[in-house]
Amino acid sequence: MSGGEGRTISEAIQERYGTRAQVSESFGEITVDVPAGDWIDLLGFARSEGYEFFDWLTGVDEPPDEFSVVAHVFAPASRGHLLLRTRVPRADPRLPSAVGVFRGADWHERETFEMFGVIFEGHPNLVPLLLPEGFEGFPLRKDFVLASRVAKAWPGAKEPGESDHGSPSRRKTLPPGVPADWGRDG
Repeated sequence: MSGGEGRTISEAIQERYGTRAQVSESFGEITVDVPAGDWIDLLGFARSEGYEFFDWLTGVDEPPDEFSVVAHVFAPASRGHLLLRTRVPRADPRLPSAVGVFRGADWHERETFEMFGVIFEGHPNLVPLLLPEGFEGFPLRKDFVLASRVAKAWPGAKEPGESDHGSPSRRKTLPPGVPADWGRDG
C-alpha cells in the first residue's frame, strides 16, 4: 500500500502517469516503465509514497538501439519493492541525474556512466569510478570486444579438450563479441 487512502502503489502510479507508465507485477515485485522524461518525477513520486530507501541503479544494454536504466527502491514501512525502468537511445544516451532525489544514486550513476556510457545530466561529479585511468570503451556494452579472452587462454577448462593439454579438442570458438579475425596469428 502507498500512503494515500488505501490505494496500492500500482493504482497511485496509474493515477498519476496514466498510459505513460506501464505497471506490471512478477513474483510479487512491481515493475514500472516510464519514458525518460518522467524518470526523475517517478523517482520523486516513489519516494513521496514511502519508497525512501534507494537500493541500486544500473544499465542494461538493449541492442541495437537502446539502453535501459533500472533502479530498485524499497519502502521500509510496508516492506514494498519497486523496480523502476526507463530507456535512452544508444545514439545519445542521456538522462537527468537522480542524485537530487536519492543521494545514494551518486556512485551508481558514475558506474553506469563508466560501464555503459549513459550520461547523467546534472550529476555533481560524473567521473570514472572503477576502471584504470585512460581506459577506452564501455566494458558492459554487448558490442565491447573481450580482447583479453583472445590474447590469453582461459584457464578454467570445463570440458575435456578445452585446455592446451589432454585429449584433442573441438574447434575453438571465440568469446562473445570478438571478431573472427581478431588476435589470430597468420
